[in-house]
This record gives sequence, structure tokens and C-alpha cells, in this order.
Amino acid sequence: MGIPEVELNSGYKMPLLGLGTASFTTPLVHEVQAMVHAIERGYRHFDTAAIYGSEEAVGKAIAEALKRGLIKSRSEVFVCSKLWASDTHADRVLPALKKSLQNLNLEYIDLYLIHWPITVTQESAFEFPVANKKNIIPFDCKAVWSVMEEAQRSGLVKSIGVSNFTCKKLEDLLSFASIPPAVNQVELSPAWQQKKLIDLCKAEGIIVTGYATLGSAGQFWGTDRVVEIQALKDIAKAKAKTVPQVILRWAHQQGVATVVKSYNPQRMQENSDIFDWELSEEECKMISKIPQSRGTKAEGFVSEEGAIKSVEDLWDGEL
Repeated sequence: MGIPEVELNSGYKMPLLGLGTASFTTPLVHEVQAMVHAIERGYRHFDTAAIYGSEEAVGKAIAEALKRGLIKSRSEVFVCSKLWASDTHADRVLPALKKSLQNLNLEYIDLYLIHWPITVTQESAFEFPVANKKNIIPFDCKAVWSVMEEAQRSGLVKSIGVSNFTCKKLEDLLSFASIPPAVNQVELSPAWQQKKLIDLCKAEGIIVTGYATLGSAGQFWGTDRVVEIQALKDIAKAKAKTVPQVILRWAHQQGVATVVKSYNPQRMQENSDIFDWELSEEECKMISKIPQSRGTKAEGFVSEEGAIKSVEDLWDGEL
């Protein structure tokens, strides 16, 4: 069974399962190979970002897939990239977007997101955590979003959206946006279910995409905390599925999209084999009772010296 799609409020379609590419240390040739394997296995949605360093690999993988006849045209692939915090200045959005297009060797990006509702100065460009917290300055969402809208109107991007926006930040954005965000990409897992945010996004016609849905073990911000939850292990055993399959199926049944990073061909296949079976109401109820806490708090942006004084400020108390 293929990966289903959802129609965004921009009118374009997005596959509900994407391949995450936040690898940072994987050699380019291995990244390209893994992404071509993903295309062979039916993946058509690739999630990258300026800070991941994987945009070039995504572009090369698409070129290779076209060359090998795995896809017939660029339009068969959905590419999401993201604007990093050192470029969330009104005069830097378009240059950053054009740099991403150059890295990808593409004429347009399907979905372009503001990676964080945060701005840092050029002195701390692509630093995380930011060493000098004084370089974290107030984020002018209205000015930045206006240029994002301009980018969509110009055709350089098909859809625009945000990432790591809380309910409050999303409501603020909606109060002045001419073009509403198509997507809000956020941490979402059985350990951080984001019910309030999902409800708000559904009401506003915004698709939620979950990241760290399996906990992002192996990444510097990730842990095994999600895949080690006993209730998920019990459900997986009863259904003869893997724990990641149970988690990804649960996310699908919440009506959200997910991006999941694995360059292992077997796991890529397992992660996409979630669309022809269901979790029961009782199993979903078991998952709904899992204790909740945010895994990614992004303390690296927080300091009394900078614009974001506390974790509570960054997440508007949504912890």
C-alpha cells in the first residue's frame, strides 16, 4: 500500500509520511544512497533544513532517481526545507531561500518553514546551542512572515509554514497573516501528544507534522524514552508489529503527518508499512494515558542575557 497524501490549505498535496534527513555527520555519498533507497521504497516526501546540511544530498538523490527512472518528474517528489534562526530577518529570508534552492538544485521548494520562532544575529549564524546568548534578539514574526508570503506568491515555494510554534504563537501569526501557514511541524509522540495544538490546527485548516515521533534516539537532542514505553511494547507484541510501527500508526490515526529519520533500508520499509492495519479504540486509549512531557525544550536558546529568558517563555508555558 502506498503512502497516502493530504491536501494542504494551499491546494497542494503532501505525503503523510516523510523521510527525515537531520543527520549532520553522514557522508554525502551515503546520504544520497539512502535517499535513493527511500524513493525505491515509495517515499516521496523529504524533510530537510538549511542547518541540517542535507539539502545538497536531497537534490542529488532526486537527480539520481530521475536518471534511473525511479520517478518521471520532479513534481513526483515533495521537498520541505526550513529557514534557520540566523535568517529570520526580513532582509535575509529571500537570500536564504535562494541559497537553499541552490543547494537543492531545484527551481522551487514544495514547503518552506520558519524553523524556530527565534532570531539570532549573523555572529551566531548556524550555531546551536548559541554560544553568546546576547546574539539572540527579538523575533519579528510579522515582518518575516510577510516575506514568506512574498516567496509563495513568487512561486519559489508552493506552500509556507512554521515549526516549533506553540498555540499562542500560532494564534498571534494567524491574527495578521494574509496567507495562513499550511503546516506546523512540532515535536509529537506518545510521550508528548500535543492534543490542544492538534485541535487548534484542525480548526484553522493547518496540518500538523510530527518530528521526534520515535524519540530521535541517536540525535544529540534525542532519547530512547518513547520506544521504551512499556504500553507501546505490549501493544506491539500483541499485534506482531515493531514499536516504531505502533507509534507511527498511532500518529497517523491522530490525523497528523510524520517525518522519521532512518537510513536503514529495512527500517525504512517497516516505518512505511503502517497504512493497511489499525490500532483499536482500546489500544489508543492505553496510549492516551501515557504520562506527558516535552522532550525537546531547546534550552540552548534560553538565557537571561538574550531575548528568550526562560523555557516557559519559549514554549508559552506549554510544557
